[in-house]
Amino acid sequence: MTSHSHTGTGPLRLGVNLDHIATIRQARHTPYPDLMHAVRLAEASGADSITLHLREDRRHIQDDDVFGIKPRLARPLNLEMAATDGMQTIALDLLPEACCIVPERREELTTEGGLDAHGQRERLREFVQPLTAAGIEVSLFVEPDVRQLEAAVAIGAPVVELHTGAYANAREPELRERLLRELFDAARIGHDMGLVINAGHGLDYDNVRPIAAHPLFHELNIGHSIIARALFTGLPEAVSHMRSIMDATRRQGA
Repeated sequence: MTSHSHTGTGPLRLGVNLDHIATIRQARHTPYPDLMHAVRLAEASGADSITLHLREDRRHIQDDDVFGIKPRLARPLNLEMAATDGMQTIALDLLPEACCIVPERREELTTEGGLDAHGQRERLREFVQPLTAAGIEVSLFVEPDVRQLEAAVAIGAPVVELHTGAYANAREPELRERLLRELFDAARIGHDMGLVINAGHGLDYDNVRPIAAHPLFHELNIGHSIIARALFTGLPEAVSHMRSIMDATRRQGA
């Protein structure tokens, strides 16, 4: 089990999302690229955890992937999933070290926006309880909004992953700065509530720097930009370069 006795200092963890290795494989339903090989390379190159999103439509990661990879991992598995009965059953069978509950619509290109934990408080409390009882560390993927943070506490999720997509996609400097301040404010408020603060979505080798420098973020989950870079450099360099940027900016910000 990953220790999250995070006090606002210390090394920043990198969770590498390998969904898009499977996206390439599923484009032609070939046995390659080998997802387990990608896991091994990511683990050896600086990943602190491996994130896999088992979507309802199975567009990339498959059931066989998570069940085949989990026993062979050297790092913790973070299973991203929707709050459905079927996914709860899979998680309780698989027993990943962590799972992140995300909103999901079949027609979306990728996860769009945070989970409405505030509006689904009672249902999510019932959903999360069996996972927590099984020893799975539950995270809620939410917007940097105090109501969502309060809901996470009420639901009993010890971790939130703040949605960084709006910040990552902002092009105007003033808007980007405002969204960055909102993320920092949410990190401080959530930390004061006793939550572990992770972040992710849309982070790349440039926009990750201000997030990585902030001491209250515990883990960043990054996938698409790493896999995109890996097409040209190879996966080990892509992961290790992200790792080095995060480590250097965390030290500078300390």
